[in-house]
Amino acid sequence: MSTRIAVVGDVGATRPTEDDGLGCLRTERGNLPLEAVDVHATITGLASRTTITQTFHNPHPDPLEATYVFPLPARAAVTALRVEADGRVVEGMLKERAAARADYDQAVSDGKRAAIAEEERPGVFTTRVGNIVPGERITVRLTIVGVLAYEDDTAEYRLPLVVAPRYVPGTPLPGDQVGDGVARDTDAVPDASRISPPVLLPGFPNPVRLSLVVDVDLAGLPPAEPSASLHATATEETAGGFRVRVEPGARVDRDFLLRLRFADADVVRTSLAVRPDKDGEGGTFALTVLPPAAGGRLPSRDVVLVLDRSGSMHGWKVVAARRAASRVVDSLRADDRFAVLAFDDRLDSPDELPTGLVAATDRNRYRAVEFLAGLEARGGTEMLNPLQRAAGLLGAEGDRERVLVLVTDGQVGDEDRLLREVATSLAGVRVHTVGIDRAVNAAFLQRLAGSTGRCELVESEDRLDEAMRAIHHRIGAPVLTGLAVRAAGLAVEEGSLAPAPLPDLFPGVPVVVTGRYAGEPSGAVEVTGSGGWRQRVVAVASDNAGLAALWARARVRDLEDRYVVGAGDLDALERQIVGTSLEHGVLSRFTAFVAVDERVVNEGGQVRRVTQPVELPDGWSSVPAFAGGGGYGAAPAGMPVAGAPMAAMPFVPAPAPAAPRARKTRARAGLEAAVASSADLAAPKPVAPAPPVPAPAEFAAEALTGLREAREPAAALLERLHQAIGRHLPSWRAAGAPAEALRTLSDLAAELAVPTTDPTEVDRRLRHAITTLETLAEPPSGQSRPAEPRRRKPFWKR
Repeated sequence: MSTRIAVVGDVGATRPTEDDGLGCLRTERGNLPLEAVDVHATITGLASRTTITQTFHNPHPDPLEATYVFPLPARAAVTALRVEADGRVVEGMLKERAAARADYDQAVSDGKRAAIAEEERPGVFTTRVGNIVPGERITVRLTIVGVLAYEDDTAEYRLPLVVAPRYVPGTPLPGDQVGDGVARDTDAVPDASRISPPVLLPGFPNPVRLSLVVDVDLAGLPPAEPSASLHATATEETAGGFRVRVEPGARVDRDFLLRLRFADADVVRTSLAVRPDKDGEGGTFALTVLPPAAGGRLPSRDVVLVLDRSGSMHGWKVVAARRAASRVVDSLRADDRFAVLAFDDRLDSPDELPTGLVAATDRNRYRAVEFLAGLEARGGTEMLNPLQRAAGLLGAEGDRERVLVLVTDGQVGDEDRLLREVATSLAGVRVHTVGIDRAVNAAFLQRLAGSTGRCELVESEDRLDEAMRAIHHRIGAPVLTGLAVRAAGLAVEEGSLAPAPLPDLFPGVPVVVTGRYAGEPSGAVEVTGSGGWRQRVVAVASDNAGLAALWARARVRDLEDRYVVGAGDLDALERQIVGTSLEHGVLSRFTAFVAVDERVVNEGGQVRRVTQPVELPDGWSSVPAFAGGGGYGAAPAGMPVAGAPMAAMPFVPAPAPAAPRARKTRARAGLEAAVASSADLAAPKPVAPAPPVPAPAEFAAEALTGLREAREPAAALLERLHQAIGRHLPSWRAAGAPAEALRTLSDLAAELAVPTTDPTEVDRRLRHAITTLETLAEPPSGQSRPAEPRRRKPFWKR
């Protein structure tokens, strides 16, 4: 059966009319499946509980399987799934991901209604609903619990609503895709097809009905002034609080933000809330620590400012990013040193400033601001090289505070790879991230900042000044470091604290630490910090039913980040993640909620698969220019990428030239993606197999030949070696290469990333590179090379 779609702006297309109903695309069989998203959040004090209801409708004559990729707050805990259809209600069960998928696939094959919810990233989730029979509506309800972020007398409730297009670097992988998205899986982002839903073209009628209501119960807190950002809202008072409702007609194309500014500046106080488990054998606690007053002389700082100028930063975002970066430069003190890096698929720095860190004199700061003022958005988001370069500039030196400030929207698909590659080189560096977008990738930016830095989100130019005042405080030294919690009556379980390591304390920003205790819910804990600071906090009973889930989510997130960077025994980490997830009923990467209705509604189990397109985020005029290759988010053919070889060299095979690609309009590209997704009519295009990646030892041997025989300047050879290592590291990690070899090559790449023009230093690096590669190329005398370990099956393929 053919599919006809009317597309605004395409040649020969018919403009949609109001009669087309809720769908943005109209086919012979009707509209796309996601009909409505209803959100009801309840805030009690500073705790939140949110129910998100997704309503799927099948207007087609054939049974459907619908896939919807959507975001959720990274720090919230998904605790329940419920499916309702034809008067029947099925509660979801949390299982290991492989078992949940097997149950779901078997149920769909048997003709039963089923649904599964999976986590792709800490902030990206997928719902699949199978056997939606013709004319039927199915609702999927997800429950999440969380705590409002609190800083500078203001609490914030943030709910992301759309997954923005992400830049996907790397070489396309051969074989079948692991998901139904439009981006090709690559060696750098092997699950890209699971995080890249089709994007609706601009100008269509509102495709999904959004209903969003937030009930606020102050629960004894002082009066608060609510303000919603990015959405038109109506507020009405209720007993003990108020209700905020998004006005009808809003699109699912931006984050929802509700800020509560309290009349009392001391709303949050140092406290220790405890809640026993149902069996009374121990429980969960939440420790809130207020920062002490700032004082003393601030240490001198080395600050590297990294600004994203990629295509996704076009429009107001690059303007706001330039202003934010300039504010950071202006805030530097005379005894600070700094460097400024701007990146897309290339790396730029001010021509008027010397290479490396420079003194923060008035002249140097002026030149940096002048450079920033001329930046425009362009190219792809190749973030690894600038982060490695920044880490190299911030090498350990004396007692200076080392600070990295990253200004970006974070729209990259290779978050795990980036965190893994920079984990070692950024150890000891305080990373502050500034996210600028109305649908920012907050989960990645929070993970990159970790527990010692800060993540500040800027959703509009109107809030930039307020956000930059906060950033000005954050890039300064914290008022308290080395935070530690010790039992003083309450039996704190060893190793249970989350986040880990414990954060530092900054002015105006309380820290919340959750953990587990054994025995009775009584006693106290002692909190200590740098400079001999200590405080004793007595336990008080809590009525927050979601406290255990919040601890479990924080614990799982810490363990998942350790898993990503390869810190420790991966099998043991996976067992800990699964055990914590299942015991406390919170979703993780290694588990999934699955619900199966035992009634057979589709004999034979044949379904037509549909992937729900999502809105282009508000403020994006089009899909960014990097949307080439296999769909949005993929690097276009011929675009330079981080780690790509610079030129032919014995140890760096040149990539095969890309076949000529016919030019097509953005509307036509989006049309083809939507047709292939919604009707499941297009067969996957064959992909040329990627050239084999040599093992680290083979690479080292080839590299040695290249370094010894090439007739080029040493600096150029070392730059190409750095690029080659960066290109192969993701594939080596994915293949389970020996950890020691990976560490050695990562350390060598980090050293080569530091710019230098000193001939003596270049010569030293060349000799060190040759020595390092010789060690990798040949095993110690009398020993055979260790066998490559069995490749682990990625969790998204289980």
